[in-house]
Amino acid sequence: MALIKELLGKTPQIGADTFLAETATIIGDVKMGKECSIWYNAVIRGDVNYITMGDKVNVQDNAMLHCTFEKFPLIIGDNVSIGHNAIVHGCKIHDNVLIGMGAIVMDDCLVESNSIVGAGSVVIQGTHVKSGEVWAGTPAHKIKDISEELLEGEVNRIANNYVKYSGWYKEGGQ
Repeated sequence: MALIKELLGKTPQIGADTFLAETATIIGDVKMGKECSIWYNAVIRGDVNYITMGDKVNVQDNAMLHCTFEKFPLIIGDNVSIGHNAIVHGCKIHDNVLIGMGAIVMDDCLVESNSIVGAGSVVIQGTHVKSGEVWAGTPAHKIKDISEELLEGEVNRIANNYVKYSGWYKEGGQ
């Protein structure tokens, strides 16, 4: 069973039909929507500020979600995929976003809807990724506008697949 830990009087609130892997850790002031999935060794640490997540958010294996004391909470919209080994810290991620494997999104960043942050990218503090853009690199920069094929074939496909995958792990899942 996942480690769900109350801290400083704040208990994580887990949305309906959410999958939590046995080694996932969720601490403190965390609120997540429905149909989320938190995978193996992922850590969501709402100890120094709050973390909110919308519906259909998947936080893949070894990802780290955190925030900054008294400055930057972490706010994540709906239909967001956070790839394996990613670090998402004290920023705002809107709806329909893919944060690639091993990417880092730092404090005070804004990633608008329908966007992709490529695998291995480092989005430095205060960066604004506008709606419909694909960013990559270290430091990350805009490389192109998102196509309908990328939006449907990657962003939405991955989010929907993780709802399906989580069903395999739930009791009675197919």
